[in-house]
Amino acid sequence: MSDLLNTAIIILAAILHATLQLGLGSLTLLYHESAGRNIAKKTKRLVSSFISGVGIMVILLLGASCFIVDRLLGNPLPQEIFYVLIGVLTALAIIMWFFYYRRGNSTELWLPKRFALFTNRRAQSTNNDTEAFSLGLFCTFAELPIAIAPLILATSSILNTNPDYQLLQVALYSLITVAPPLIFRLAIHTGRTAVDVQKWRLRNKTFLRLISAAAFLALAAFIVVFKAII
Repeated sequence: MSDLLNTAIIILAAILHATLQLGLGSLTLLYHESAGRNIAKKTKRLVSSFISGVGIMVILLLGASCFIVDRLLGNPLPQEIFYVLIGVLTALAIIMWFFYYRRGNSTELWLPKRFALFTNRRAQSTNNDTEAFSLGLFCTFAELPIAIAPLILATSSILNTNPDYQLLQVALYSLITVAPPLIFRLAIHTGRTAVDVQKWRLRNKTFLRLISAAAFLALAAFIVVFKAII
Protein backbone atom coordinates (compact mmCIF):
# COMPACT_ATOMS: atom_id res chain seq x y z
CA MET A 1 0.00 0.00 0.00
CA SER A 2 2.83 2.38 0.83
CA ASP A 3 4.43 1.88 -2.60
CA LEU A 4 1.07 2.49 -4.30
CA LEU A 5 0.59 5.69 -2.29
CA ASN A 6 4.07 6.91 -3.20
CA THR A 7 3.45 6.11 -6.86
CA ALA A 8 0.18 8.08 -6.78
CA ILE A 9 2.01 11.11 -5.36
CA ILE A 10 4.69 10.80 -8.05
CA ILE A 11 2.07 10.66 -10.82
CA LEU A 12 0.17 13.67 -9.42
CA ALA A 13 3.39 15.67 -9.07
CA ALA A 14 4.45 14.75 -12.62
CA ILE A 15 1.06 15.76 -14.08
CA LEU A 16 1.36 19.07 -12.25
CA HIS A 17 4.89 19.60 -13.63
CA ALA A 18 3.66 18.72 -17.12
CA THR A 19 1.02 21.48 -17.05
CA LEU A 20 3.69 24.21 -16.96
CA GLN A 21 3.75 26.00 -20.29
CA LEU A 22 7.11 27.71 -20.81
CA GLY A 23 8.67 24.71 -22.53
CA LEU A 24 5.74 24.07 -24.85
CA GLY A 25 5.44 27.75 -25.74
CA SER A 26 9.15 27.98 -26.56
CA LEU A 27 9.01 24.76 -28.57
CA THR A 28 6.06 26.07 -30.58
CA LEU A 29 7.96 29.26 -31.40
CA LEU A 30 11.15 27.33 -32.22
CA TYR A 31 9.28 25.08 -34.63
CA HIS A 32 7.43 27.98 -36.29
CA GLU A 33 10.62 29.97 -36.88
CA SER A 34 12.68 26.96 -38.00
CA ALA A 35 10.00 25.70 -40.39
CA GLY A 36 10.13 29.02 -42.19
CA ARG A 37 13.85 28.83 -42.97
CA ASN A 38 14.92 25.16 -42.82
CA ILE A 39 13.98 21.91 -44.47
CA ALA A 40 11.47 19.77 -42.58
CA LYS A 41 14.07 17.16 -41.60
CA LYS A 42 16.26 19.72 -39.83
CA THR A 43 13.28 21.30 -38.07
CA LYS A 44 12.16 17.92 -36.74
CA ARG A 45 15.71 17.27 -35.53
CA LEU A 46 15.71 20.58 -33.65
CA VAL A 47 12.39 19.65 -32.02
CA SER A 48 13.80 16.28 -30.97
CA SER A 49 16.91 17.95 -29.51
CA PHE A 50 14.74 20.39 -27.54
CA ILE A 51 12.67 17.53 -26.13
CA SER A 52 15.87 15.68 -25.18
CA GLY A 53 17.01 18.77 -23.28
CA VAL A 54 13.71 18.88 -21.39
CA GLY A 55 13.99 15.21 -20.46
CA ILE A 56 17.61 15.47 -19.32
CA MET A 57 16.89 18.54 -17.18
CA VAL A 58 13.93 16.80 -15.52
CA ILE A 59 16.19 13.89 -14.58
CA LEU A 60 18.90 16.29 -13.30
CA LEU A 61 16.33 18.16 -11.21
CA LEU A 62 15.09 14.88 -9.76
CA GLY A 63 18.66 13.98 -8.84
CA ALA A 64 19.28 17.35 -7.19
CA SER A 65 15.96 17.11 -5.35
CA CYS A 66 16.88 13.63 -4.09
CA PHE A 67 20.08 15.08 -2.62
CA ILE A 68 18.17 17.94 -0.96
CA VAL A 69 15.57 15.61 0.52
CA ASP A 70 18.01 12.94 1.66
CA ARG A 71 20.80 15.16 3.01
CA LEU A 72 19.21 18.47 3.96
CA LEU A 73 15.52 18.01 4.71
CA GLY A 74 15.60 14.47 6.05
CA ASN A 75 14.08 11.28 4.75
CA PRO A 76 11.25 10.64 5.40
CA LEU A 77 10.27 14.30 5.40
CA PRO A 78 9.42 15.78 8.82
CA GLN A 79 5.78 16.71 9.37
CA GLU A 80 6.72 20.40 9.47
CA ILE A 81 8.03 20.18 5.91
CA PHE A 82 4.75 18.64 4.74
CA TYR A 83 2.84 21.54 6.30
CA VAL A 84 5.08 24.03 4.51
CA LEU A 85 4.66 22.21 1.18
CA ILE A 86 0.88 22.15 1.58
CA GLY A 87 0.92 25.92 2.06
CA VAL A 88 3.23 26.39 -0.93
CA LEU A 89 1.07 24.20 -3.17
CA THR A 90 -2.06 26.08 -2.16
CA ALA A 91 -0.39 29.43 -2.83
CA LEU A 92 0.86 28.18 -6.20
CA ALA A 93 -2.67 27.08 -7.13
CA ILE A 94 -3.80 30.67 -6.62
CA ILE A 95 -0.83 31.97 -8.60
CA MET A 96 -1.51 29.56 -11.48
CA TRP A 97 -5.13 30.72 -11.74
CA PHE A 98 -4.65 34.47 -11.36
CA PHE A 99 -1.07 35.30 -12.36
CA TYR A 100 0.60 32.53 -14.40
CA TYR A 101 -0.81 33.83 -17.69
CA ARG A 102 -0.75 37.50 -18.51
CA ARG A 103 -4.11 39.10 -19.22
CA GLY A 104 -5.28 39.56 -22.75
CA ASN A 105 -5.81 37.45 -25.83
CA SER A 106 -2.42 35.71 -25.74
CA THR A 107 -0.57 32.88 -24.03
CA GLU A 108 2.14 35.10 -22.56
CA LEU A 109 3.31 33.87 -19.17
CA TRP A 110 4.21 35.44 -15.84
CA LEU A 111 7.86 35.91 -16.84
CA PRO A 112 9.46 39.35 -16.51
CA LYS A 113 9.45 41.12 -19.87
CA ARG A 114 13.23 41.06 -20.32
CA PHE A 115 13.37 37.36 -19.50
CA ALA A 116 10.49 36.62 -21.88
CA LEU A 117 12.18 38.58 -24.67
CA PHE A 118 15.42 36.67 -24.08
CA THR A 119 13.60 33.33 -24.25
CA ASN A 120 11.75 34.36 -27.42
CA ARG A 121 14.98 35.49 -29.09
CA ARG A 122 16.64 32.19 -28.20
CA ALA A 123 13.73 30.21 -29.64
CA GLN A 124 13.63 32.31 -32.81
CA SER A 125 17.38 32.13 -33.47
CA THR A 126 17.99 28.48 -32.60
CA ASN A 127 19.46 26.84 -35.66
CA ASN A 128 21.41 23.74 -34.53
CA ASP A 129 20.93 20.74 -32.29
CA THR A 130 23.12 22.04 -29.47
CA GLU A 131 21.21 25.31 -29.22
CA ALA A 132 17.86 23.47 -29.29
CA PHE A 133 19.05 21.05 -26.59
CA SER A 134 20.30 23.88 -24.37
CA LEU A 135 17.02 25.77 -24.86
CA GLY A 136 15.13 22.72 -23.63
CA LEU A 137 17.40 22.58 -20.58
CA PHE A 138 16.96 26.29 -19.93
CA CYS A 139 13.15 26.41 -20.25
CA THR A 140 12.74 23.46 -17.89
CA PHE A 141 15.10 24.94 -15.31
CA ALA A 142 13.47 28.38 -15.57
CA GLU A 143 10.19 27.02 -14.16
CA LEU A 144 11.92 25.53 -11.11
CA PRO A 145 10.41 28.15 -8.73
CA ILE A 146 7.00 26.68 -9.52
CA ALA A 147 8.10 23.05 -9.92
CA ILE A 148 10.25 22.76 -6.78
CA ALA A 149 7.42 21.76 -4.41
CA PRO A 150 6.11 18.86 -6.53
CA LEU A 151 9.70 17.80 -7.24
CA ILE A 152 10.45 17.54 -3.52
CA LEU A 153 7.28 15.53 -2.91
CA ALA A 154 7.98 13.25 -5.85
CA THR A 155 11.57 12.56 -4.85
CA SER A 156 10.57 11.98 -1.24
CA SER A 157 8.11 9.36 -2.49
CA ILE A 158 10.75 7.82 -4.75
CA LEU A 159 13.22 7.53 -1.88
CA ASN A 160 10.59 5.87 0.32
CA THR A 161 9.60 3.30 -2.28
CA ASN A 162 11.00 -0.20 -2.66
CA PRO A 163 14.43 0.26 -4.34
CA ASP A 164 13.43 -2.26 -7.00
CA TYR A 165 10.91 0.25 -8.35
CA GLN A 166 12.76 3.53 -7.91
CA LEU A 167 14.29 3.73 -11.39
CA LEU A 168 10.91 2.87 -12.88
CA GLN A 169 9.33 5.72 -10.92
CA VAL A 170 12.01 8.16 -12.09
CA ALA A 171 11.27 7.10 -15.67
CA LEU A 172 7.53 7.45 -15.05
CA TYR A 173 7.87 10.99 -13.66
CA SER A 174 10.16 12.02 -16.52
CA LEU A 175 7.89 10.54 -19.21
CA ILE A 176 4.76 12.24 -17.86
CA THR A 177 6.57 15.59 -17.56
CA VAL A 178 7.88 15.39 -21.12
CA ALA A 179 4.50 14.25 -22.49
CA PRO A 180 3.33 17.71 -23.75
CA PRO A 181 6.33 18.30 -26.07
CA LEU A 182 6.14 14.65 -27.19
CA ILE A 183 2.46 15.16 -28.07
CA PHE A 184 3.49 18.32 -29.93
CA ARG A 185 6.03 16.25 -31.87
CA LEU A 186 3.34 13.71 -32.73
CA ALA A 187 0.91 16.46 -33.79
CA ILE A 188 3.50 17.89 -36.17
CA HIS A 189 4.18 14.42 -37.54
CA THR A 190 0.48 13.97 -38.32
CA GLY A 191 0.28 17.21 -40.30
CA ARG A 192 -0.49 19.89 -37.72
CA THR A 193 1.41 23.19 -37.79
CA ALA A 194 2.81 25.40 -35.05
CA VAL A 195 -0.04 27.82 -35.80
CA ASP A 196 -2.57 25.05 -35.15
CA VAL A 197 -0.94 24.24 -31.81
CA GLN A 198 -0.80 27.89 -30.79
CA LYS A 199 -4.46 28.41 -31.69
CA TRP A 200 -5.35 25.38 -29.56
CA ARG A 201 -3.37 26.78 -26.62
CA LEU A 202 -5.09 30.14 -26.99
CA ARG A 203 -8.59 28.63 -27.24
CA ASN A 204 -7.96 26.43 -24.21
CA LYS A 205 -6.13 28.98 -22.08
CA THR A 206 -8.81 28.97 -19.36
CA PHE A 207 -8.92 25.18 -19.37
CA LEU A 208 -5.12 24.99 -19.00
CA ARG A 209 -5.23 27.46 -16.11
CA LEU A 210 -7.93 25.38 -14.45
CA ILE A 211 -6.04 22.12 -14.88
CA SER A 212 -2.85 23.62 -13.45
CA ALA A 213 -4.56 25.18 -10.43
CA ALA A 214 -6.61 22.04 -9.81
CA ALA A 215 -3.49 19.86 -10.00
CA PHE A 216 -1.77 21.94 -7.30
CA LEU A 217 -4.85 21.79 -5.07
CA ALA A 218 -5.29 18.05 -5.68
CA LEU A 219 -1.69 17.34 -4.70
CA ALA A 220 -2.03 19.56 -1.60
CA ALA A 221 -5.24 17.73 -0.60
CA PHE A 222 -3.58 14.37 -1.20
CA ILE A 223 -0.69 15.31 1.09
CA VAL A 224 -3.09 16.59 3.76
CA VAL A 225 -5.03 13.31 3.78
CA PHE A 226 -2.23 10.79 3.45
CA LYS A 227 0.87 12.50 4.83
CA ALA A 228 0.06 15.40 7.14
CA ILE A 229 -2.81 13.81 9.06
CA ILE A 230 -1.39 10.65 10.62
